[in-house]
Amino acid sequence: MKKKAVVLFSGGLDSTTALCWALKKGYECLAVSFDYGQRHDRENAAARAIARRLGVKLHEIKLAFPWFETCSLVNKKLKLPDVKLSKIGRKGDIPSTYVPGRNLVFASVGFSLADAEGADAIVLGPNVVDYSGYPDCRPEFYRALQKAAAFGTRRGANGRPIKILTPLIKLSKAGIARLGVKLGAPLALTWSCYSGGRKPCGHCDSCKLRAKGFADAGLEDPAL
Repeated sequence: MKKKAVVLFSGGLDSTTALCWALKKGYECLAVSFDYGQRHDRENAAARAIARRLGVKLHEIKLAFPWFETCSLVNKKLKLPDVKLSKIGRKGDIPSTYVPGRNLVFASVGFSLADAEGADAIVLGPNVVDYSGYPDCRPEFYRALQKAAAFGTRRGANGRPIKILTPLIKLSKAGIARLGVKLGAPLALTWSCYSGGRKPCGHCDSCKLRAKGFADAGLEDPAL
């Protein structure tokens, strides 16, 4: 029987590379994207287009958490940070784009779907080398979460715990860009920018980290 994985999928560089990694590893993949009130729908539109291109079923989940309004990634009245690249992800500096407990919520949904579908794993695309300093991107968070899920799911209770796979967690953005190209991921369809619009803004943390990654890898960004 073919192994199955649930992939938490935003339509960005990281999650698209993680999805293609899982497909390459032989997993039958189900993807999950989230509408949690983001400033724009570009990333969810990208997720739909990529899922169609790869022939992967996509579950679109809508979340209505009013307290997410404290985050500039959701609240359009708040200004997105525009800081120097060298200061992004500095230890102890959590930017206003941090969505409280977002990855915990997303992973919980992933575990729920995996438990319902009998999936062997959930796959996520966080990394802690070139990132914005979000606390829920760290390896220790995912190790603890996997242990908790082993006690709180049917598969875990039956001695078949669902694994958390984070294949990009120790890669730089350059490493992720190289891996995405190597896997033939449809990177031209991805969207990483925190702002909406026809083109990436080039000023937000995500744009700067992505640009640095492709530049360091010696590659042109196909999405541009």
